[in-house]
Order: sequence, then C-alpha cells, then structure tokens
Amino acid sequence: MSSDRYDDVARVLGRVLVLNLLVAIAKIVYGYSSGAISILSDGFHSLTDGASNVVGLIGVIAARRPPDEDHPYGHRKYETVAAVAVVGFLALVMLEVLRNAFNHLTGRSAAPDISMAGFVVMAVTVAINLFVIRYESAAAERLGSEILLADATQTRSDVWSSLTVIAALAGAHSGLPILDPLAALVVAGFIGYAGYQIALTTMKILSDRIVMSESDIERVVLSVDGVLGCHQIRSRGSSDHVFLDFHVWLPPDMRLTDAHAISHVVKDRLMARYPQIADAVIHLEPPPRAEN
Repeated sequence: MSSDRYDDVARVLGRVLVLNLLVAIAKIVYGYSSGAISILSDGFHSLTDGASNVVGLIGVIAARRPPDEDHPYGHRKYETVAAVAVVGFLALVMLEVLRNAFNHLTGRSAAPDISMAGFVVMAVTVAINLFVIRYESAAAERLGSEILLADATQTRSDVWSSLTVIAALAGAHSGLPILDPLAALVVAGFIGYAGYQIALTTMKILSDRIVMSESDIERVVLSVDGVLGCHQIRSRGSSDHVFLDFHVWLPPDMRLTDAHAISHVVKDRLMARYPQIADAVIHLEPPPRAEN
C-alpha cells in the first residue's frame, strides 16, 4: 500500500473535517439561541461527523505503518477499526438527541422561536453536505477507502435528517411546535440507521468475510498454461487490500522448478488483473486421482 494513498485519504478527511465543523457550529449556535431542538439535534449529528473525521485521521496514520514483526500483514485494519469507532460516536449522539426530544415532548423545555434565519441555516448546511457526499464518495471509490465510504454514508444520513428538520420547522412556523421534537426523533432514527450500515460494512472486514468471487479467481488461474485446476480459494481483507490463498493443481510428474515458475506466473497474472490483492499464497499439489 503506497504512502500516497494514505496521504490522499488524510487530505480528504482534513478538508471534510473543516466543512463539517462549520456546519455543526452553525446549527448548534442557532439551535441554542432559538430553542429549536430539531436544529440543535441535527447540529450534534454534524458535530459527530467532525469527530468521526478526527477518528479517521488517527486510523489512517496508524494504518499507513508498514508491516513489522508483530504485524506481518500490516496495519491496514486500523482504518477499519476507526470506522467502527464512528458507530460509537453515532450511538452517543443518538442518545443525546432522544433525551432532548423527550424533554420537549414532555413540556420540560420551552417552545422554539422559529424564524426565517433557521430555514437559511438549514438550507446552506444541506448544500454543503451534498457537496461533501459527492466529494467524499468519489474519493472513497478512487482510493478504495472504507473510512471515507463510512463517513460519506454518515453525511448522507445527515442530509435526510436535515430535510426532515426543514419540514418540521415549516410546520412549527405554521403553529405546530410539536413537530420540532418529533423531527428530532426522526433524526435519531436516521442516526441509528447510519450506524447500522457502517457497522455492517466494517464487521464484514473484521470477521474475514469473503472479498473476491471464487469464480473470478479460478478464471484467471486456469488461463495459465500448465494449470489443471484450483480449489480451496479463500480471500479476506478490505476491498482495496485483499489477502488470497488457494491450491493449484499441476501435473504430478512436473519438475519442482517448473511448478514454482508456473506459480509465479499465476500470482503475477492475478495481481495484474486485480491490483487490490496485497498478497497471494499458492499451494501446489497434484490433481485428484479422478483428474489423472
């Protein structure tokens, strides 16, 4: 994994962090000043976006370290662990949103003072978040980074929750103030769903779920002259950093040096076809008796 890739991921996270902090500050300041719990909750959601950017930066710094004696497979999973930490931040902010919404629904907090400034704040922040989603999603695909993909997913939920808040503000401005805390509950739902999506993606990596299709690997392996077949194909890792191992069948009377040379051809062809493969371990063996 080149250091340029990690530099690019860190650069994207740094830029998005600045935008997320601006969005969060705008919402929180207006939410506290107006008493609009839905805007305040959405501000906490955006603040969590910024916190996840910081966690992502820490994860990228750890993940870029090369393999060592204690980590022969490298430190790539630290980035995945950072994505898991995003889920923890989402859980905390969801609890805070639910607490504030409950206080307003039970009359423990005063009704909000909704003005046109609230609509302007929300519209501008939605526009910024849409830009962040497009920018970060494109970077995640280009760099193959699950931390960027997780962060873009989280920001996408922020947009939907912001649109819900805008609709609630319109209702509260028209004389239905109860829509404000109800919208906060909807925001909590969006936050919880975003956390579920991120957790599902990262758990697949941490649990060593299969990454590449066996048929794709088999097709490339069988294209090499001299190979009779392959089986026990296993892959694990993340989408951009895959570890692969499998068994290749070669003629039983083939010289060891020739078999070794063919294994290098197989490995080189696989890594050229699928650059996301970090390493491939190939076991050489004769085919089953039925294949002789």
